[in-house]
Amino acid sequence: MRKQTSSKTGNTPNPPELLVVHGPNLNLLGTREPKHYGTRTLAEINLALAHRADAAGVHLEAFQSNHEGALIERVHAARAQGVRYLIINPAAYTHTSIALRDALAATEIPFVEVHLSNVHAREPFRRQSYFSDLAIGVISGLGSEGYLLALEYLLSRIAAE
Repeated sequence: MRKQTSSKTGNTPNPPELLVVHGPNLNLLGTREPKHYGTRTLAEINLALAHRADAAGVHLEAFQSNHEGALIERVHAARAQGVRYLIINPAAYTHTSIALRDALAATEIPFVEVHLSNVHAREPFRRQSYFSDLAIGVISGLGSEGYLLALEYLLSRIAAE
């Protein structure tokens, strides 16, 4: 499990307003199948997200796990913390995890689903998502930029509230 908090918030007890959840194998970004997933590391993606959130004055936390149960528990904790929005890349769990889908449905935290690769241009099994019908939006195939686009959208929603 990996956790990164935006630099502005450090170790303060304030709960995150935004949570970014990264699923299995995303810890290998930068070296894993760069033709599909690019060359940016997960740490670089999280740092870019943290900097942008800090600039907007929003507390963002990023979490990655290769374990389904840990992802589910983090989503549950997000509800208890009062997280306003999620960005999630369920990775391989996109196509397999009814349990993670149920956690997202139960918490009722609005979320954007992000995929680095264009899942519709890959193997047929990758075209099925257990999450897309619950998501307020889906970004697929724009590489690491997809995370930043999802963040910009959610920041605009926060600003409008």
